[in-house]
Amino acid sequence: MTYRIAYMGTPDFAVPALAALLEARHEVACVYTQPPRPAGRGKKERRTPVHDFAAARGIEVRHPASLRDASEQAAFAALGLDVAVVAAYGLILPKPILDAPRHCCLNIHASLLPRWRGAAPIQRAILAGDRISGVTIMRMDEGLDTGPMLLRESVTIGPKTNAGRLHDDLAAMGARMIVEALAKLEAGKLEETPQPEEGVTYAAKIDKAESRIDWSRPAAEIERQLRAFAPLPGAWFELDGERIRALAGSAVSGRGKPGEALDDALTVACGEGAIRLELVQRAGKGAMDTAAFLRGRAVPKGTLLA
Repeated sequence: MTYRIAYMGTPDFAVPALAALLEARHEVACVYTQPPRPAGRGKKERRTPVHDFAAARGIEVRHPASLRDASEQAAFAALGLDVAVVAAYGLILPKPILDAPRHCCLNIHASLLPRWRGAAPIQRAILAGDRISGVTIMRMDEGLDTGPMLLRESVTIGPKTNAGRLHDDLAAMGARMIVEALAKLEAGKLEETPQPEEGVTYAAKIDKAESRIDWSRPAAEIERQLRAFAPLPGAWFELDGERIRALAGSAVSGRGKPGEALDDALTVACGEGAIRLELVQRAGKGAMDTAAFLRGRAVPKGTLLA
């Protein structure tokens, strides 16, 4: 049996699950995504990754700014859905939307709920030093990621795992799990487990200011910051007024004034310990290892990074 589905998602994370639903022969009646927005130097309107993927396959795409309007809710109900599947959509679903599908609205969430409810679970998990992450498939209710859990699967966050790698792993995991969830729903074997009241944390949206490196912080925290913001937006520092993105590094022993280069190989003193930068990027250039960077831009011992 196949289900008639509305798929609601926006970024790259949501594309693999949509592809998996189509591969499983479910009928995607409509895709909802965020509206096109100005992007890039020319500020040309850019469609979301989910929009591009769906449009290329001839699927109707809707991008309302809100779902609270009665006409939008009526249009959604008129689709005659069995299920809605949501993955990083970016809009709150009001009760008339939640109640419209014959079965339910299912959410693919990139954390092991109830930890990291909210907008940025991947980055927050790495920043916090979590050793595991995962995907939870839940039935949506009116709260913020508070609905009962249906499927839950974990993955290890390794010492070198950055946000890009974890994002891709969880996107693939979520794609597989949502197909499994619909198969269990059809078989009457999709069991609900309420989220525990203990262990709730919130993954607030990332603020741009968080990506600037504060060398007065401990090296272990800065190392996690590099991984949490790699590849985008990239943690950064200033060198003689030039903004440099730091995409990878290792916490090492060392002592000096925070921001001081302790050698000629970009080992930088922190509030506690030091960071040996391993992958950096200048504006308008590709990412490069530190040795390649230093061949074009020497950073002598004693240089202060801001």
